[in-house]
Amino acid sequence: MNNTQKVSTKTLKKITLVAYFSLLIYMPLWLIVLSDSSALSAPLTLIMFVLPLLLPIKGLVQGNPYTYAWSNFIVMIYFLHSLTTLWVSADEKLWALAELLLATIMFIAASYYAKYRGQELGLSIRK
Repeated sequence: MNNTQKVSTKTLKKITLVAYFSLLIYMPLWLIVLSDSSALSAPLTLIMFVLPLLLPIKGLVQGNPYTYAWSNFIVMIYFLHSLTTLWVSADEKLWALAELLLATIMFIAASYYAKYRGQELGLSIRK
């Protein structure tokens, strides 16, 4: 365990948390306030797009590498939503690109954080 890896995990944690909280704020803002389509009601939108993001909040803030790893499954929902929106809705391409960027940043940073922090803690994957 060297100093660059310690700095690296701290930086990766910060990047992940910034992307996570940005996604948590951005999704309801986009789908309720900024979007001009009224296909979904506000309560349904909040349940569908905010509730899954709230599941890993405790473990992410605490820095649990296991939570960082499994939270990527949740982030894939937003990744796929953004790709689908890019494909079907020309009016919301900019909003979908922002969601795609946040989801991608969180996915990559969380993956590397889980890997490096797990190594620091001596965790291993069972075969």
